[in-house]
Amino acid sequence: MPSLTSKMTKTGTGFRVLATFAAAASLTLSLSGCTKLETTSPSSVRNAAGTQQARTGGLGTVDCAHAKCIALTFDAGPSENSSRLLDILKEKHVPATFFLLGKRHIDTYPELVRRMADEGHEVASHTWTHKILTDAKPDEIREELERPNKEIERLTGKRPTLMRPPQGRTDDTVHGICRELGLSEVLWSVTAKDYQTDDSDLITERVLDQSSRDGIILLHDIYDGTVPAVPGIVDALKKRGYVFVTVPQLLAPGKAEPGKVYR
Repeated sequence: MPSLTSKMTKTGTGFRVLATFAAAASLTLSLSGCTKLETTSPSSVRNAAGTQQARTGGLGTVDCAHAKCIALTFDAGPSENSSRLLDILKEKHVPATFFLLGKRHIDTYPELVRRMADEGHEVASHTWTHKILTDAKPDEIREELERPNKEIERLTGKRPTLMRPPQGRTDDTVHGICRELGLSEVLWSVTAKDYQTDDSDLITERVLDQSSRDGIILLHDIYDGTVPAVPGIVDALKKRGYVFVTVPQLLAPGKAEPGKVYR
């Protein structure tokens, strides 16, 4: 898996991270050493809950045991593109899950963090500086996870319960610290690799080709081609019968457990 390459570029009123993210494509990832990553699917969480109840979220009630659900998720924001994205999601009545970065993002666009929460989206963590957690010491991992959580809680009144490790790279040490901090790890099943292209049509095509029931779509609103692709993605998937939900709604009536990894 390639290492993260990032540069800070000044844009508008703040900065954004232009990063090369590596995608995890299989259900089992080979990590450092011989460790194998075990992940839990949304359907197995629902089945384990032992009941099929609808869950009420910020943008409506959905029962994913019966509905054809799919989750839109966005990493590494908020950014100068997030306001337009939120406008689109509001217009189309689509909830999303935002895995936010801290440095130069949460601290640069606090009003957008509040807006995400106020408009019914799930606000979660993508660490403070996008440090690769499997390369970090335990104290560094805790700092990367605790700092954005504190800021998000201060801004929204709700402490995140979900996080996404940078590049999807995680291991037993990360699982253990997440368990201590009450965090569940969320990966993805669909990636447009929008860090490779600004071609909105190509981003749309990639998402549509990979989407299936209970899918978790990975996008980044920091890239210029991504937000313009969202209306087409939403409209096409709705025509296929999909209902958009947040990650917690996708798992309901079950709940994500701290220290576990979901895809």
